[in-house]
Amino acid sequence: MIITRAPLRISFFGGGTDYPEHFRQHGGAVLGTAIDRYSYVTATPFPSQLFDYQLRVSYRRVELVERLDQIEHGVYRECLRLCGLDRDVELHNVADLPAFTGLGSSATFAVGLLHALHAFKGEARTPLELAREATHIEREVLREPAGCQDQVFAALGGLALIEFGRDGEISVRRPGLTPARREELERHLLLVFTRKSRRSAEVIAPQLARVSHNRETLLAMRGMVDRGWDLLTAAEFSAAQLGALLHEAWLKKRSLAEEISSPEIDDLYRRALEAGALGGKLLGAGGGGFLLLVVPPELQPLVAAALPKAATLQVRIDAPGSEVIFSG
Repeated sequence: MIITRAPLRISFFGGGTDYPEHFRQHGGAVLGTAIDRYSYVTATPFPSQLFDYQLRVSYRRVELVERLDQIEHGVYRECLRLCGLDRDVELHNVADLPAFTGLGSSATFAVGLLHALHAFKGEARTPLELAREATHIEREVLREPAGCQDQVFAALGGLALIEFGRDGEISVRRPGLTPARREELERHLLLVFTRKSRRSAEVIAPQLARVSHNRETLLAMRGMVDRGWDLLTAAEFSAAQLGALLHEAWLKKRSLAEEISSPEIDDLYRRALEAGALGGKLLGAGGGGFLLLVVPPELQPLVAAALPKAATLQVRIDAPGSEVIFSG
């Protein structure tokens, strides 16, 4: 049995510049972190000669199939195909948080699955190779309009500034926060679940159609990555400045396409600000999922009370990348 664990992520700045439709022309960068919420994949041998099917895959559904092409779940099917497995394996996936909520769950699952399949075959892959394979499956094989940051955070983990070059090269810089600075940042972060989930492709498509129109906005959002880096690595941490920059980033992001926000999300964010949040943004492509807020620790109960229909969550940052946590 092989069990892998890959982390979900939160993105502070630069989301939207990690799409090849933009960075192939202008370059792109994101500043974000893997968090201590995970997607788990198990891979075990399956004695198909004893059953009337060859493969078993489990997620929210269970699929029992005789042939690889019969698997309806595209990521399962194509990752198995890429790894050259078409029978005699049983796969399961569970996650700590719901899918389609802006935390990169689709890419995290793909990275963890590929890691499990390669380990199942006794093959080694570097983290960046896993990220590139997952991106290939999502973008080139399944033709999903996915960005490229989620796969890197899932595979490499940590708190990082990830740059995407015009030539497709990926570079990763670590801010090297002290344990005290990391804890201070964590204490000021609050995730709020809007209780709305959405498939990112439905929200991304209108944004990609407007990439040329939004060029100046995306370049400005890229600049916020460097400003965010400076805030996180400054001698003194300023939650107020970080909140203000996230608020600025949210205003830029929601201008990219009208599908990104909604009256309900805007009202939720407004009430959070009135209760003491210093700023924030919606995570992921938009349309629902989790809000990331910067809130002084002493005011977090007030913010939670002001959002009774939402669920709040605190997380640890700088989580490790995809890893095999059991092999036996």
